[in-house]
Amino acid sequence: MFNLEKIKPATYLLPKEGGMLVPGLVIANEALLNEAEIEQPLQQVRNVAHLPGIVGYSIAMPDIHWGYGFPIGGVAGTDAETGVISPGGVGYDINCGVRLAIVPLPFNTLNDRTRRALLDEIFRLVPAGVGHGHRGGKRTLTDADYKHLVEQGSEWSVRKGYGFMQDLDHTESHGYIAGADINAVSAEARLRGRDQLGSVGSGNHFIEIGEVGHLFLPDIAHAWGVEKGLTYILIHSGSRGFGHQVCQDTLNSFVKLGYAEGLPDRQLVAAPIQSPAGKQYFAAMAAAANYAFNNRQQILHSVRQAFQTTCGIAPEDIRLIYDVCHNIAKFEKHNIDGVEKTICVHRKGATRAFGPGAKELAPIFRETGQPVLVPGDMGRASHLMVGLGNPMTWCSACHGAGRARSRHQSMKAWGGVDLVAHMKKQGIYVRASSNRTVAEEMPDAYKDVDTVVEAVEEAGLANRVARLKPSLVVKG
Repeated sequence: MFNLEKIKPATYLLPKEGGMLVPGLVIANEALLNEAEIEQPLQQVRNVAHLPGIVGYSIAMPDIHWGYGFPIGGVAGTDAETGVISPGGVGYDINCGVRLAIVPLPFNTLNDRTRRALLDEIFRLVPAGVGHGHRGGKRTLTDADYKHLVEQGSEWSVRKGYGFMQDLDHTESHGYIAGADINAVSAEARLRGRDQLGSVGSGNHFIEIGEVGHLFLPDIAHAWGVEKGLTYILIHSGSRGFGHQVCQDTLNSFVKLGYAEGLPDRQLVAAPIQSPAGKQYFAAMAAAANYAFNNRQQILHSVRQAFQTTCGIAPEDIRLIYDVCHNIAKFEKHNIDGVEKTICVHRKGATRAFGPGAKELAPIFRETGQPVLVPGDMGRASHLMVGLGNPMTWCSACHGAGRARSRHQSMKAWGGVDLVAHMKKQGIYVRASSNRTVAEEMPDAYKDVDTVVEAVEEAGLANRVARLKPSLVVKG
């Protein structure tokens, strides 16, 4: 049992006990805390609080669920000089993230035939599913490509013709994490990612097309160019096999070096940030993060091409609103006891949510606060929010709805059902490489995203700007 103490709206304290170096902080409302699967991830929150050099709190977002070492929906900041860096605090899919773009076309003007043609064209152009492919003419990366990709971030793809320079101002950290070094990445990781750039992958990754619904904050929505009724594009993907292998290589290395000793869970294995092993992991992780930025940049390029082919919309008229990471460790300056310090913020299944005035943001977002993208599920809704810069969570918010049941449980529940036909009856067209993926990702496998974002808003992490209603979905 966990004795949570409510200290603010939708904010609970998990008291420090045993070997915990800091308390836990849980962002949730009563409905989310009463879920049956909450005990195990809360234990992981407690475990994370044992990490050497952790500062502030071990934090849980309202979409929290069980993960590798860290809970998914977990946030932890460690001292940049004396703390550790943990691959489990980033996850296997390094810089898994979300990208939102707006199409200057009312969604209700797309007839049924055009919608199906659009979905088919996206599915043709963007490889989706386990492994890789070359749909859409993607080419294999050379060693020189890898070097330039990690040194330039997503600007590399833009310079290759996959998008526009203004896309970079609408990408977290301008699509680039400093400190990357391709020499820190194993040959196997490079091999796995060599022909996966511009692909969606499997699992919960997707491309979603739908209609902008209710505007909660019309002034901010208008400032960003988001209008009710317009068509939106939501892309969820990461660093594919490249990032997965970086994580696995590092976990193996850290364990061999003895860095799991003294921790309550060996999956938390973490090296001192300033150690050779810690520095190598950060350099490899940053390389994978830059790979992921390029991946989403190239996916958006393909989707823009699909809209041009089927709807006659010029690619430059489809504007990127924002791209955010939600599996990353970043060095950021935060105020701790009245002193500005650099900390390494691990966000695993959590989104950066800087508020107005944050100097890291492009001018348009410095005025409003940073866009926060919260995908829900393919049957209900997703949300566009704006960050408030809450210092208790190191300016972080949730990253999605969060799973309510495991993939195995969802498969079992939906076995034998024609899922594509079932979703079509709900008004959702789905194209997928695998029926298994659709079964694993059915809407009831996830928490209600409306409940999750209400908790985020109540706790003062971010405010809702617009609700997004899905209609066309590509899954792996």
